[in-house]
Amino acid sequence: MLTIADLHVTIGDKEVLSGVNLEVNAGQVHAIMGPNGAGKSSLASVLAGKPGYEVTKGNILLHGQDLLPLAPEARAALGLFLAFQYPVEIPGVTTTNFLKTAINQIRKQKGLSPLDAVSFLEILKEKRKLLHMDQSLVQRSLNEGFSGGEKKRNEMLQMALLDPSLAILDETDSGLDIDALTIVAQAINQLRSPTNAIIVITHYQRLLDHVVPDVVHIFYEGKIIQSGGAMLAKRLEKEGYGWITQTTSSNHL
Repeated sequence: MLTIADLHVTIGDKEVLSGVNLEVNAGQVHAIMGPNGAGKSSLASVLAGKPGYEVTKGNILLHGQDLLPLAPEARAALGLFLAFQYPVEIPGVTTTNFLKTAINQIRKQKGLSPLDAVSFLEILKEKRKLLHMDQSLVQRSLNEGFSGGEKKRNEMLQMALLDPSLAILDETDSGLDIDALTIVAQAINQLRSPTNAIIVITHYQRLLDHVVPDVVHIFYEGKIIQSGGAMLAKRLEKEGYGWITQTTSSNHL
C-alpha cells in the first residue's frame, strides 16, 4: 500500500529526514516511536503534503501512485488521512458542517455524488456512538473550547467518516486521560480492517497496550534505525531511548 524509499527532506537548511525506508501493507498497524526531534512528525507532515518541506531525494508511493506531485486534497482523495498532533480550532464553522464538507469533497474527488443532509446525519450519528461523543459537541465550532480528549476524539470521528485506506495518527494519545485513551484506542481497533493500514506515531507504550501493532519502528536522527514486533515498544518503555544512542554510536565506530 505505502512504499517510502530513501526519503530525504529538508526544512530551510536543516535535513529532518535522512533516508527513510518504510513498507506498509494493507491490514497492518505500524507504530513509529523515537525521542523528540527524531523526525516522526516531519514524516507525517511530508506524507500529508504540508508546505515548507523540500524532498531532496527518494520517493513515496501510495497504491502505486507517486504522492510527491499531489496536492494535500488529492492525497486525501487517494485515501490518506492525517490526525494532527495539535488539532486546530476553527471558530464559526460547526463540526457538523466541517465534516459534511470534508466527506463530500472526498466524494467529489472520487466522482461520487454528495451525501444529502439526512444521509450524512445518519452516518454521523452512527460514528458518534463509536467515539462516545454527545451530539452537542458536533454542533459547536470545530474544536473551539474542546478539551484535549475531545479534540482527539473529534479527529477519530473524522477518520471514521472519511474511511481512509491509510491513516496516520500523530501522537493521538498525547494529553489523553485513561478513559479518553481507552475510547480512542477502541475506535482505532474497530476501524482496523484487512483493506486499510494505520501508522501510529507515539511516545508511549500505553496506547500500544490497547492497539497492538504488527510492526514497531524506532526513529532516530531522521530515519528508521530498527524495526521489530510489539516487544520492541515494551523494551523502549522499560529502558528508554538511551540504548538507541549507544547502539547507533557503536555502529558508526
